[in-house]
Amino acid sequence: MSTTPTRATRSPVQLAALIVGAVFLLVGVLGFVPGVTTDYGALEVAGHHSEALLLGVFQVSILHNVVHLLFGVAGILLSRTWAGARNFLVVGGVIYLLLWLYGLLIDRDSAANFVPLNNADNWLHLVLGVGMIALGLLLSRRTAVGPHRR
Repeated sequence: MSTTPTRATRSPVQLAALIVGAVFLLVGVLGFVPGVTTDYGALEVAGHHSEALLLGVFQVSILHNVVHLLFGVAGILLSRTWAGARNFLVVGGVIYLLLWLYGLLIDRDSAANFVPLNNADNWLHLVLGVGMIALGLLLSRRTAVGPHRR
């Protein structure tokens, strides 16, 4: 008997983590696609000098794209268990809120902006952080009551 959850047996929090992970994975891949990433020739390994923009809006670098890929793989793998999925969403959300604060506090033209981040990235990180934490907490609350209760 397989212990790997199927789509039908995944809890809502596991499904949310799987979807979020898949989106991060897709975003990481798209960051390396010329055309989807404008000014692709200006893509740098890291740092604020990378002028490549995912979807023409979000500043990216090779490091930034690799982080998205790793975050996506983590989400997909952690979605296999209820606790892993919840932790991915909540802890990942906290990481994105910290990244949002970091982006607000650093000088964007300094070496501290090594990811790199622009204004659009900062606000996306706020939305991701709040959204992931909300998904992790709200969807795991519903599951915590048990499958036989309403």
